[in-house]
Amino acid sequence: MRYLILSDLHANLQATDAVLADAATLGYDQVLVLGDLVGYGADPVAVMDRTFALEPAAIVRGNHDKVCAGLEPPLYFNDAARASVEWTRKALSPAHLTRLAALPKGPTLVTPALQICHGAPFDEDHYIFDGRDAVRAVDAAKGRICLFGHTHVPAIYTTVGDPMHKEPGLADDELRVPAEGPLLLNVGSVGQPRDGDPRAAYGLLDLEAGTIRMRRVEYDIAAAQQRIIEAGLPEGLATRLSRGQ
Repeated sequence: MRYLILSDLHANLQATDAVLADAATLGYDQVLVLGDLVGYGADPVAVMDRTFALEPAAIVRGNHDKVCAGLEPPLYFNDAARASVEWTRKALSPAHLTRLAALPKGPTLVTPALQICHGAPFDEDHYIFDGRDAVRAVDAAKGRICLFGHTHVPAIYTTVGDPMHKEPGLADDELRVPAEGPLLLNVGSVGQPRDGDPRAAYGLLDLEAGTIRMRRVEYDIAAAQQRIIEAGLPEGLATRLSRGQ
């Protein structure tokens, strides 16, 4: 089974379309979505429609999904994020808001060996930024492989005895996953990367082959920025896209 992994799309239609086009050339069997379809970007309706049209095998909500759907207040959001929430609520139809509110809470087991969450398996809104958080997450995970998002930064956590590694015959962006040990993996953000690389990020996990491809894709950043400006959203949400921050 080859899974297309999408996380933190954040209403960035140009990045979403570029990722889906790239993934189509490589091929996949099913789709996993790790939350935050909306927020920050200017095309929440189109990104939601694209995502649901993929008929994901599993999907979980993100914190922006919850807040934009009105399930929680934006207590911990900065001013730009709050402005985006208000704009997004107005941009979404009642049907889209209902569907956003119905997104399931993570974590979710996809198979006995594979789990997905937005933040962490012990708290859907927790950020995994370091080894201490990773240890807690591995201990809490129900699957040997746990996929997470939320930080917008690609990350791999494994044990020293069974790490990810390169080997002959694999693509440049492809790694061998641990044979038996745990794997905690963040493939990065489709719509708002924050690792200094502005290219859209996604992953292709092949459980049968035992590999993961950590893909980066060029997209029309200028068009995404223009959409944000035209929508009247905070300018900083546009400028950060070209910096990958």
